[in-house]
Parts: sequence; C-alpha cells; structure tokens
Amino acid sequence: MKRIILTIGVLAVWGAALAQEAPAEAAKGVPDFAENEPLTLRRCLEIGLERNYDVRIVRNDERISDNNATAANAGMLPTVDLSAGYTGTWDNNRSTTLRDGGESSETNVYDQTASVGVAVNWTLFDGFRIRTNYKRLKELQEMGALKTRITIEDFMASLTAEYYNYLQQTLRLQNFRNAVMLSRERLRISEERFRVGNFSRLDLLQARVDFNADSSQYMSQQEVVTASRIRINELLAHKDLNRRIAVQDSVIRVNAALDWDELLDRTLSTNASLLLAGHDTAVAELDLKILRARNYPYVNLSTGYGYTYNHYGTGTNRSRGTLGLNAGVSVGFTLFDGNRRREQRNARIDVENAELTRQQLELSLRADLSNFWQAYRNNLEVILLEEDNLVAARENYEIAMERYRLGDLPGIEMREAQKSLLDAEERILTAQYNTKLCEISLQQISGNVLIYLE
Repeated sequence: MKRIILTIGVLAVWGAALAQEAPAEAAKGVPDFAENEPLTLRRCLEIGLERNYDVRIVRNDERISDNNATAANAGMLPTVDLSAGYTGTWDNNRSTTLRDGGESSETNVYDQTASVGVAVNWTLFDGFRIRTNYKRLKELQEMGALKTRITIEDFMASLTAEYYNYLQQTLRLQNFRNAVMLSRERLRISEERFRVGNFSRLDLLQARVDFNADSSQYMSQQEVVTASRIRINELLAHKDLNRRIAVQDSVIRVNAALDWDELLDRTLSTNASLLLAGHDTAVAELDLKILRARNYPYVNLSTGYGYTYNHYGTGTNRSRGTLGLNAGVSVGFTLFDGNRRREQRNARIDVENAELTRQQLELSLRADLSNFWQAYRNNLEVILLEEDNLVAARENYEIAMERYRLGDLPGIEMREAQKSLLDAEERILTAQYNTKLCEISLQQISGNVLIYLE
C-alpha cells in the first residue's frame, strides 16, 4: 500500500514538473557582421551554423528525437488515472410479490452514486516488446544526431564552396579590371600614334573594339560576383541579401597534403551517411524483434484505490460508503491473428534490404572518393603547370607591350599577348578553385569537413 501511494506521489510530482518545464533552449542572439568587416571562412561558418534555417530546423528535429527516447514513451512506466464521477436516477418503482401477488409502488425515488479513485495499470511483460522498443527509441535518437551532423556537414561544404567561389569570381573580376586597364592603355597609345600618323585608323578601331569587349566582359562579371554574394547572404540567413561582403583571403589556398589511406579509413569509420545506414539496419532488426514479441504471453498488473458513496431514495439502507484497495493480474497469449508470420517474413526481408543498402552506400562512397581523389591529384599537377605558364605569359606581355610602345608590334599581336595573359590567369584560377572543390568533397566524404572551422 505504501509503495503504491509513493509511486502515485512521484508520478504526480513528475507530471507537475513537466507541465512547468521551460523550453529546452532559450532564444539566443546570433552573431552578425559589419558590412565592411573582412570575413574569414571560419567567421562565415560560425555565423551560418547559428543562423542558417536548415541547420536550426534539423537541430529542433534532433531535440524531438531526444524527447522521444524515454522509458515512458517505450511503455516501461505505469499509467496512473485519477477519476471522479456522480450519477443520479429518479424512478417510479412498482413491484409484485411472487407468493401472494401483492403489489407495492413508490414514486419519485432518487438514488445517487458518487465515486473518486486512483487506478494504476502496468504492463509487466509483453514478450520483451517494451525493452526492444526502448532500444529502438535510442537508435532513433542516435539517428537524429547523425541527421543533424549530415545537415551541418552539407551546409559547411556548401558555404565553404560558395565562399571560395565568391573569392574566385572576385579575383576574376580583378583580372577583367586589369584587362580593361591594359586595353585602355593600348587604346591611348593607338590614339596618340594615329594623331601623328604612325598608326592606321584600322588599328585604332581594333583597339577601341577590344577595349569595349573587355569592358563588357568586366560588367558581366560583376553580375556573377553579385549572384555569389547573394548566395552567401542566403546561406547566412541574412535578411539583406544584397549586403556587401569583404573576404579576408586574397588567394585560393589548397591543401596539397591529403593522404589517400587516411581519407579511406576515415570514410569507412566516420562517414555520417554510412553510420546512419548502419543504424537503419539496427532499427530493422529491432522491428523484427518487436514482431517476434507477439509469440510470447503478456502480463498486466492493475490496481486502484478509491471511495464510493451511494445514497438510496428507498429501502432499508439510506446510504452506503466504501473505501478500499483493489488489485489484479491478467495473463494472456495471442494464439492466432492471421498476420504474424507474414509480417515477420517481411521484417526479415527489410533487415536484408537495409544491410544491402548499407553495402551499396559504402561502395558508392568508395567510388566517389576515388573519383574526387583522381581529380584532386590531377588538378594539383595542373596548378603547377599553369603557374609556369602564368610566369611566361606575363613576361611575354611585358615584352609585347614594350615593342608595341616602340611601334615594332602590330595591334593584333599585342591583343594576342594580352589575351594569352588573361587566359593564363583564368586557367590557374579555375584550376585552384576546382582543386579546392575536390578537397572539400574529399573532406566531406571522409567526415572531416569540420576542419574548416579550425
């Protein structure tokens, strides 16, 4: 009796605490950045992880899975019901005795019944279903954490790639600006020599056409830079999508020290998607165990404590009150339900499919890792080659410009030297960015994308 009262008291206090519990996380201020503040990649990632809507939503989903992983949700705890009731009847009674056929009647008989009590129901055993269900909730909790990690890693990879894309497009804009300046200088020289009669009008017109073409290319590149800036502001969940961004980096630095064996080991051991697939297999196995629990009997305990009061409108007793404890145990076993075997066969197939899906994902990750690794190594070699080409292109341009100033080089050859320099700058910039994308992909697949926060 004392144990039951203690259980009821503990559950009542626990329920009151849950009712008054504040939200798990208070609203927190999120960091912002000044319009002229030079942003590093780490600073962008820190802001984005606090403000990005996808990240905040998946964190809330993880909180839900954490809240669900409780013993009560699994059915381990009893249910406690407090009930009270009142009924009244207003009757006219007429009765006939069996012995002599005498009749008696009563009118306006008003009977009343009032009751109040506490009832406890507890499933003591149901074929290990409750324990298995609790393990399943714990698996779902871990899966919620992995889904949060996947979303965060995807976000970090996207923002890192867009950060370097913005840097690439900004550097390309500078190259186009330099090209405009070179074309303007060439146009100035052509105009001066045309005035003194050293250049033909054809050379002057060609210089003006090239200058206008470079100016148009520069203006088009401004749109590309703006689009990248808007994308970064969107990832950072900034309401002013057109807000100016100044990045601190001036070059795209690539990590040329990645190791294949380390990447492969990390992929097989820490890749979040692969770990999530493993939990999918575990959940499928637990679902099969839950279905097998129906092969066992179940045991339920029920108990209650209450008071009942009856007031009679007629009869020898005017009222009656009862106060007491009741308890009972029920044992049952499902002999046949028509679907048990079918559901268990399908559950075994689900377990097999979950494992096959995990193996397929592992093979796909190996293939992606190999493809990005080959592209990464190839682009590193391209960068070395293009660095030599850039040095040669700059020297070639300087020589061509000097000869052009002296009048020893035609305008078309000068334009070719200028275009060769711009193409060399463009190729090395593209190679650096492509290498960085491969590096980001390799780090993401191997579960090491958080390195960009260091």
